[in-house]
Amino acid sequence: MGCPPQVPEMNHIRHLWLNHRALFVGFALAVALTLFFAVRFAVFALHWSDPAHRHEPPEAWMTPNYIAHSWQVDPRDLGRALGLPPDHGRRPTLADIAAARGVPLEQVLAELQAYLDRMAPAQ
Repeated sequence: MGCPPQVPEMNHIRHLWLNHRALFVGFALAVALTLFFAVRFAVFALHWSDPAHRHEPPEAWMTPNYIAHSWQVDPRDLGRALGLPPDHGRRPTLADIAAARGVPLEQVLAELQAYLDRMAPAQ
């Protein structure tokens, strides 16, 4: 009377799926999220541990946060130096910032390089 009869060919996963579906789905989602964030962390760590990604020369496609991370400066200070409002919301590239300010990209790159030369830690 205590345990339900066991069918010999029923494996554990099928048993969980049939009898504890919500728990099984929740566990599968937790495993998937854990794997996603573990892979994301590994990719991020490998990318930024490569010395080639430190003090990268600014380019038009880069965002202020990317540059701040590469040069190890405060992203909020860098954003202020580029004339971004504190709540700019999205992640504009340097080309987007130049277009929004109505100045050539070279001017934004020169201002950025001057800021980085002044504020970045020694290489």
